[in-house]
Amino acid sequence: MQPDIKTETEQDQPWKIILGELDEKMGVKILEESAERVVATMPVEGNRQSFGLLHGGASLAFGEAIGSWAAVIHAGKGRSAVGVDVSATHHRSARSGTITGIATAIHLGRTTTSHEVVIYDDEERRLCSMRITNLILDRPKPGE
Repeated sequence: MQPDIKTETEQDQPWKIILGELDEKMGVKILEESAERVVATMPVEGNRQSFGLLHGGASLAFGEAIGSWAAVIHAGKGRSAVGVDVSATHHRSARSGTITGIATAIHLGRTTTSHEVVIYDDEERRLCSMRITNLILDRPKPGE
C-alpha cells in the first residue's frame, strides 16, 4: 500500500474545517472560513430546550466551535489551538429558523487568538455576543 503523500500545493493550503460529532448533530453548515472570519449556520430545530427556545448551551457550543476553527486555521501547519476562555451574553432567543454565527478576529498572535462571535437570527437580530480566547499549541492538528 502506498503512503498518503501530499503534494507541495496541498501542504501549503490552510487547514479546512472538519465538523465534529456534536457539530454534525447540531446541523452546523460552514459558509466561510479563514483565520480572520468564520461564518456558519445552524438550525434552531433540534437545538431547543424544553420551553421551545434555542438552547443557550447550543448557542455556546456553536459559537465556541466557529471561534476555535478560526484559531486552528491561524495556527498553521504543525500547530493547533484549544479554547481557554469563553464568555457569552444571551440577548434574546429564537423558536424556529436558522441562526448564523460570525467569528471575527480581535487578536491573532503567536501564542493566543481572540475572536468575537456574534449569533444572529433569520431577521438579523443579535441573539448572542461571545468572546473566545484560544491557546496556540505546537502540536499537529488531527490528521496531519
